Amino acid sequence: MNQSVNIELGSPAAEAFEARQFKVYTHRQLDKIEAIQNLPDDLRFDMRVVSQVLPFRVNEYVIEELIDWDRVPEDPVFQLTFPQRGMLLPEHFEEVAELMRREATAAEMKPVIERIRSELNPHPAGQMDLNLPLLDGEPLPGMQHKYRETVLFFPSQGQVCHSYCTFCFRWAQFVGDKDLKFASNEADSLHRYLAEHTEVTDLLMTGGDPMVMKAKHLRQYLEGLMAPELDHVQDIRIGTKSLTFWPYRFVTDPDAEDILELFRELVAAGKHVAFMAHFNHWREMDTPICREAIRRIRATGAEIRTQAPLLKHINDDADQWARMWTTQVRLGMIPYYMFVERDTGARHYFEVPLVKAWEIYREAMKQVPGLARTARGPSMSADPGKVEIQGVTEIQGEKVFVLRFIQGRDSDWVQRPFFAKYDEAATWLNHLKPALGEEEFFFEAEFAAMKDDKQALIMKAS
Repeated sequence: MNQSVNIELGSPAAEAFEARQFKVYTHRQLDKIEAIQNLPDDLRFDMRVVSQVLPFRVNEYVIEELIDWDRVPEDPVFQLTFPQRGMLLPEHFEEVAELMRREATAAEMKPVIERIRSELNPHPAGQMDLNLPLLDGEPLPGMQHKYRETVLFFPSQGQVCHSYCTFCFRWAQFVGDKDLKFASNEADSLHRYLAEHTEVTDLLMTGGDPMVMKAKHLRQYLEGLMAPELDHVQDIRIGTKSLTFWPYRFVTDPDAEDILELFRELVAAGKHVAFMAHFNHWREMDTPICREAIRRIRATGAEIRTQAPLLKHINDDADQWARMWTTQVRLGMIPYYMFVERDTGARHYFEVPLVKAWEIYREAMKQVPGLARTARGPSMSADPGKVEIQGVTEIQGEKVFVLRFIQGRDSDWVQRPFFAKYDEAATWLNHLKPALGEEEFFFEAEFAAMKDDKQALIMKAS
């Protein structure tokens, strides 16, 4: 059933919103959060155990404005931000729980926690090697160049978030292990690399969350893009969860106007500024402060595109997606992607079989108006590229998944359909087998050669 969405078209002036102090809790302050004091002891113990392994960070705005505490633990925003027992595999949970029950020292716990983290595929899709760019023959930490026209940059000042998502595929950035982290504070290296690679049209600022940065630091990276030698970089994307976790960033924070002015300057210089907003549930857009932040960002000339993974316990329901996409369109945003939960971290807790993901996407699309049908998916950001599940059909008597590359390490792969054997249990690309008698997918040999070549370059550089 389609759900009507009541959007208040008017918006209070920014002056109507009182500035709010940002107060955050990490796993060390978990027991100090007043809202969880009435939860059962075993549930709070479970949260403490899981937060030893996976990152935890939440702020008072999320706690007070977004979570329905009468629905905890099923509440979707609670699941989005607070650790749950099932987020660790049973054997991992029991191992850490036993250490905590006997009050093991930090030194005793450290090797166990590090081993468990290493088993959770901390850096999927070639983030630490295949995507690593080189400048003057040297690797560039804090940058990724997976697709020809797009560079990702991880500013060191933006390697936290206002709160952490429990499903985050970049969870390894936030656990305090330098070997698992990548970041850069080298604006000059970024600009030099972009100047040398005129095929790059898109820069994606990511993290963490770039919007935790002060405006002066964000300007340090983005202002230089207006130089003539970087005219080819036309699109500036900013990947962020701030509209959910701290919309005050654009309304009442001390440098909110400085941030918006930077957006205006970039737009005036001819750059396309795309604010890549992560919304996982329609409730995240229900607060007046969020809607005011959306209005203010759009007023700069920047556009807001929305994306999110499909997640069990949070949004694995077509009605929720239909309501979320419809709300976004009516607030002036553009639905962009439905992702498949990545193969890292707590994926076993959140993942949905690919066939179910496609069914949810299809049922949601049937409910929404045309302007909300811009969302692509379900899409897997896998090692070779972004692979979309286009549907399930039967060819020559064989039931198959119909797949295509939305984006690929080789641009020649893009939009080329291919087929995989139907598998009700598959949740990721590497679970799928070629259909119709093929020995391998069309891209596999070329991709293997790419990996060998990149490893050789990295070895030579090191």
